[in-house]
Amino acid sequence: MKLRDELPTDHRLALVYRYGAGLCGVVLLIFGCLGFADQLSPFNTSGSHIAGLSTNGALSLISVVVGGALVGGAIVGGNFASTLNMVIGSLFLLSGFAHLFILDRPANILDFGMTNVIFTFVMALLILTFGMYGRVSSKLSHDNPYWRRRHPRQAAEESLRARHRRQSASLDSGQADAAHEISQGKPRGQ
Repeated sequence: MKLRDELPTDHRLALVYRYGAGLCGVVLLIFGCLGFADQLSPFNTSGSHIAGLSTNGALSLISVVVGGALVGGAIVGGNFASTLNMVIGSLFLLSGFAHLFILDRPANILDFGMTNVIFTFVMALLILTFGMYGRVSSKLSHDNPYWRRRHPRQAAEESLRARHRRQSASLDSGQADAAHEISQGKPRGQ
């Protein structure tokens, strides 16, 4: 089974994926654009700070590209936004761990500081949460499309029971209407 087989095509969860991607993308775009506005050199590690985070031109470019991708995912929405959130969130998490190891070393070409690492972890968890919301849980509700996809037999049985309940409710209301007409002395069908 492929990941895309697990995704619903149209569900209210799509709004969570869309708004989550858009929110995180806008934050990254603002950070990157502020770096460009300060005209930072690409690989300068002298400690330029924007919004409390150390940055340089390369980090600003990466922020704008990733932020743009997230905003693009928000525009597309649905399954694409969910998968994009999970991929980018995972990459942020890996980046946070990688930069923990290269702090204060020459390999730190993006001028990461500890505040950047913390921001990266927070952003990773936020993006991952938006991407996995309603997909990853042991207690998914039975109307959730992911639950229905993973439990097709039980979902079909519940759907059949619900259909029978609706039919019997409509029959009961029809019988009640007929009984009311008879008690009013009206011939049926008039």
